[in-house]
Amino acid sequence: MARIDDAIKDLIVETGRNMITTGMTVGTWGNISVRDPEHGYMYISPSGMNYDSIERHHVVVLDLELNHIDGEFEPSVEKHMHAAAYRTRADVHAVVHTHPIYSSVFGVVEMPLPAVSEDFAQIVGASVSVALPYALPGTPELGRVAAQALGSNNAVILPRHGALSVGPTMEMALKVSRVLEKNAQIYLYARLLGEPKLFAPGEVEMMQSFMQDHYGRKNREMSAAQRP
Repeated sequence: MARIDDAIKDLIVETGRNMITTGMTVGTWGNISVRDPEHGYMYISPSGMNYDSIERHHVVVLDLELNHIDGEFEPSVEKHMHAAAYRTRADVHAVVHTHPIYSSVFGVVEMPLPAVSEDFAQIVGASVSVALPYALPGTPELGRVAAQALGSNNAVILPRHGALSVGPTMEMALKVSRVLEKNAQIYLYARLLGEPKLFAPGEVEMMQSFMQDHYGRKNREMSAAQRP
């Protein structure tokens, strides 16, 4: 019998409620998942349920070929997209799909979003692509196109749909989602005043290296050493 981790289910529940309280989504839109690296299972939010009503037993567990492992409810219709992200990126263990306002504007005009804020450059990349050609929601084709456009970045914009953010942890995937939306808002406002100034070649790589190798590293190591 498959070993099911209730702590991961609880994380899905908590994340959904966090998305509601922080305004990242409304009602039933968007979806979230976590990969269990030990067994390769994907824990995903159920389809068509309000996040504030989701409980542990509503969370569905699938393998990455979308075979049912655990749960009586229907998984999110975007299960293909989540599974494709995990199959493509071994470093990704959490996926967040939202329908944010400012990021979605770039999907409507099918325009890549460049980095104009340092936090975006550090944890997302030099730019975020739009997943083209357009594919209908809930289809395997959308999963394929989104995973391809994601590449090595941590986010991708879905045309006339929303955005997909990923990370090694749910905490990071959520952070990417929020920083993506912030960067989109800054860029749009900057365009009202003039031509946004982008980072020079090499600066994004330097900031990412600093973020990974230096920023807060000593504190993280000390904190890890103090854990029982």
